[in-house]
Amino acid sequence: MYDHLKGFRDFYPAEMGARREVIDSLEAAARRYGFREVGTPALERTQMYVDKSGEEIVEELYAFEDKGGREVALTPELTPTVARMVVAKQQELSKPIKWVSTRPFWRYEQVQQGRFREFYQTNVDIFGSSEPEADAEILAFAADALTDLGLTGEEFEFRVSHRDILGGLFESFDADVDTAAAIRAVDKSEKISHNEYHDLLVEAGLSYDQAAEFDDLLAVGEDDLDELVDFAGTDRVEAAVTNLQNVLEAAADFGAREYCTLSLETARGLDYYTGVVFECFDSTGEVSRSVFGGGRYDDLIESFGGQPTPAVGVAPGLAPLSLLLQRADVWPEEAFTTDYYVLQIGDTRSEAARIVRDLRERGHVVETDVADRSFGSQLNYADSINAETVVVAGEQDLANDEVTIKEMESGDQTQVPVDEFPGDLERPTYDDFA
Repeated sequence: MYDHLKGFRDFYPAEMGARREVIDSLEAAARRYGFREVGTPALERTQMYVDKSGEEIVEELYAFEDKGGREVALTPELTPTVARMVVAKQQELSKPIKWVSTRPFWRYEQVQQGRFREFYQTNVDIFGSSEPEADAEILAFAADALTDLGLTGEEFEFRVSHRDILGGLFESFDADVDTAAAIRAVDKSEKISHNEYHDLLVEAGLSYDQAAEFDDLLAVGEDDLDELVDFAGTDRVEAAVTNLQNVLEAAADFGAREYCTLSLETARGLDYYTGVVFECFDSTGEVSRSVFGGGRYDDLIESFGGQPTPAVGVAPGLAPLSLLLQRADVWPEEAFTTDYYVLQIGDTRSEAARIVRDLRERGHVVETDVADRSFGSQLNYADSINAETVVVAGEQDLANDEVTIKEMESGDQTQVPVDEFPGDLERPTYDDFA
């Protein structure tokens, strides 16, 4: 017997059916917004991630040397890959570029609630627009995607912030601050103690008094953002505050503002984020971690050798999203659904196959016996796959030019002339003939 690897999971049909329903719903929401599906490789050059995140990232990758001597890695995220793709055909692609992709990713990290070493995400990105409407459309897509799945505004919230507000505030202190390290500390603030958080800010260059003052600044309300502009006295913070306000105004027009909460403690840990960022959280707090996040990364395309291209995106992960859906009791039912089971008794394969083909041509899910089982075994199997209707094609039935139609839920059944089934009916059931 072989066990699956730690952090990797098997999905049997009932659970996979629920997952497929969620994925289809996410992708359907993206299609309504005009996002076009792309396909991407599972392997990329390791150097691409090293250049973006530093040598230490290799410890988190499934990285190895392939048989051609190339250093490669299983993709841990999609953003660098789609950035590479945009650079490769930047002159040919119409702007804005709007892409969607659902696929697995791999990271060698600690397995915990909602986090695995192989995980699935639906990535939705817009390239080529720096306007607030692009950020708002990403927020609106995310809101629609969640409400399509049965969630309400009482069950989730988008905590919205701006990286340039954080960076600009750090720069305004009379200190030699490592801004990237300080922002990473802000990103960790919800996961560590208050003292540990302040220690990280001090390691990044602030004094303890400045760390406390910075904390107070982040507590301002949406109506008091001008206080940050006054404190910093820089164009960077003023522009960031204006941009954040414009994004939230556009989100109101797009129907997503009700889900957004100002949260300047939200930072997103990846260094390539540049503007508005947000994270989705369970409003009740029962799912303790971020469900997913997104934001603007305007410099990434240029860093990959392309022309300056603004970009913004979001990536709902299926594992943490499933925790939220299950907590809210809207996770799809994990059960088989089958429209028809055509039961064969004796030498009736030819007529049974004709009925199966006719029903499948109408788009129905239809099964029939492929294991030469008895009547009772076939009926038990039909019950196990939740067949709604069983069509019995037995030798005696066909000798009378009939088939038996059985409604499984009630157990009611009736005989129907074989040449009238399915006839002209799109979805014939017991009620059509009783």
